[in-house]
Amino acid sequence: MSALYKLREYLMKIIGACTAFLFTVMVVVGSWQIISRYVFNSPSTVSEELLTYTFAWMALLASAYVFGKNDHMRMAFLADQVKGTPKIVMELIIQFLVFAFAAIVMVYGGIAITKLTMTQVTASLQIPMGYVYFMVPISGVLIMYFSLLNALDVLKKDHTKEGK
Repeated sequence: MSALYKLREYLMKIIGACTAFLFTVMVVVGSWQIISRYVFNSPSTVSEELLTYTFAWMALLASAYVFGKNDHMRMAFLADQVKGTPKIVMELIIQFLVFAFAAIVMVYGGIAITKLTMTQVTASLQIPMGYVYFMVPISGVLIMYFSLLNALDVLKKDHTKEGK
């Protein structure tokens, strides 16, 4: 069981580093785009497309990171009013719904759209669009894994001391 949690720690470090790297790339490319447009009066179409795809990848990885920390946004007005076994059941249902969404929409749908768009190329970068969409199933698998661990955390938690 501890191997699962060690893997989560390792994945969290990798995802955090990748997200920070993508953010850095966005800052550099965005700065270049501003300089090329306003200083050299020659806007870069490659930088605009690269910014768009980098932002999408960063958002998907960051969402997986947030699920890994179990800090995702939720509507707490109902969950905080429930205590004991109903709260456990509600939290498990939430984790199941997250898992199902990630599996069906992100992994299954993401693989389908990735396959479908491998023959299309991006306008400026001239890379297959499937490479752009490939981050959807990757982040879906990560969210599924973190959702399972979050469900295990719910089951292991001592619910007799409800402080939060």
